[in-house]
Amino acid sequence: MRHRLWYKTSQMLALIMLLSVLVPALSYAATGITGATYDKVTGKVTATVYTDTYNTTGPDEVFLNVYGDDHSPWKTVGSATYATYSWTDSVTHATYFNFSYTVPSGVYAAVYMNGSYQGTVSSDVYVPDSHDYGSPGSCCTTGGGGFGWPSPNDGTITVPADGTVDADELAKAFQSSKSVVLKLNGDFALIPAAGLLDAVKIDGAMLKVVGDNGAYLLPLSVFKLDDLAKTLGIDVKDLKIKVSIAKVTGDAAVAVSSELQTLGGTALADPVDFSVAAVSQDGKAIEVDFGKTYVARQLKLSSDVDSAAATGLTWNESTKKLSFVPSTFDKTDGSTVATLWRNSSSIYTVAKFNKTFTDIQGHWAQSYVELLANKLVVDGVTNTTFEPDRSITRAEFAALVVRSLGLKTDASATTYFSDVKPSDWYAGVVAAASQAGIIDGYEDGTFRPDRQITREELAAMVVRAMKYAGQDTSMSDSEQASYLAKFNDADQIVWGQKELATAIKAGIVDGMTDTTLGSLQEATRAQSATMLKRFLSKVGFIN
Repeated sequence: MRHRLWYKTSQMLALIMLLSVLVPALSYAATGITGATYDKVTGKVTATVYTDTYNTTGPDEVFLNVYGDDHSPWKTVGSATYATYSWTDSVTHATYFNFSYTVPSGVYAAVYMNGSYQGTVSSDVYVPDSHDYGSPGSCCTTGGGGFGWPSPNDGTITVPADGTVDADELAKAFQSSKSVVLKLNGDFALIPAAGLLDAVKIDGAMLKVVGDNGAYLLPLSVFKLDDLAKTLGIDVKDLKIKVSIAKVTGDAAVAVSSELQTLGGTALADPVDFSVAAVSQDGKAIEVDFGKTYVARQLKLSSDVDSAAATGLTWNESTKKLSFVPSTFDKTDGSTVATLWRNSSSIYTVAKFNKTFTDIQGHWAQSYVELLANKLVVDGVTNTTFEPDRSITRAEFAALVVRSLGLKTDASATTYFSDVKPSDWYAGVVAAASQAGIIDGYEDGTFRPDRQITREELAAMVVRAMKYAGQDTSMSDSEQASYLAKFNDADQIVWGQKELATAIKAGIVDGMTDTTLGSLQEATRAQSATMLKRFLSKVGFIN
């Protein structure tokens, strides 16, 4: 009976972690979690914990705790939240406990039994900094190489300098674990699609490629193997995925260094080229398109950093410019590691800045403006002034949202908007924002790029950006009414009632006063910076 219970629950969630070495008494105990969910807006984790060994009289032996930001194994943070007793199954004799807990940003939820670690809530329920890998997707460790923190469930394969990975070994590793580490002895790995055919069907399966130059965390959901093989005109069994993590040298390294110097930044890591391509036996190759999935890559930094002054950057080979990449910073194994999030491959680096403007000194938005300036999200009107109280146009704010999401832009891109010409400075960002679903035009087919943006329009763009970044932005009619009820001017909202209510709920938009929302007022540059900073923090794109 117990074996049948074990089989059933492992197929459903694969969330049981038995630490027989650390806790011998639990070696044959079945302990797990069912119905685990994570609300990315509220930060609340709920689930039912069960055990078929500790069939006791109350919930005090089952509680939820969390890992700390330093990712130390088994380190707990804050007070334990005890579960409530639910029921004991008369057939299996498993005892079930319910819990609900709001997790702070930057921690990793785990379940403990009698003070002993039992297992993570779920690798695709909650991850550090409120982030998902894959939509952005599943969980978060890199294992090996000094990046991330160790996971007892990771299978590790050592990759020789020629990049060869054995298909059978890879398939077997994924049969034992949904998270597999490829430890490089060179700059790349040639991963046979034949070794991934079953693994890509596993929800939350992760491939972690770790080398001396950095680490790439790849949810298998980004690999559309059949489509890639078809594009290359080959059978899927002949397809390989080449993952490269190579230090940039030569002219490219000089160009990156020169641009960083021009921007006034100080390098914290060498530039590294992270690339993922599908290749055929005859040498044909195409870049793997991640779609909307934000994929993490990591760089080890040369020194400790202030996260408000540091940022990840990507190099645009066409424009020869560096731009912001969503990035967070953590201490791991005594080193500072930057995790950079983006849905495409490129050259990446990390730098720090010390930017400010004369006209924001003492301004209520000074810290927000300086933080986003250091991350190259906002620019000054001049090198020394920001003009925080000046209004901002629809095109200008669209550009800021596109930068905040780290989206690719194409200066030659065209849109269906009749008033956006390819020669306009904002053509590329408007096209990128439109494609991502961030902006809409008017019924007459115009975008009206030079029109001053209202607080209603600004909130709508930010909420759409939240959705693009993988946040749940759904809201019921009753919730909407509740969040807008306290504002006397809520009836002046033209069309964005749900968007404004969602932005208020997420803590991104405040009222102009306790009772006025000011939805029709023109937004200022300071208000725009404030909403973007809150957005980036909310979705875990900065810390």
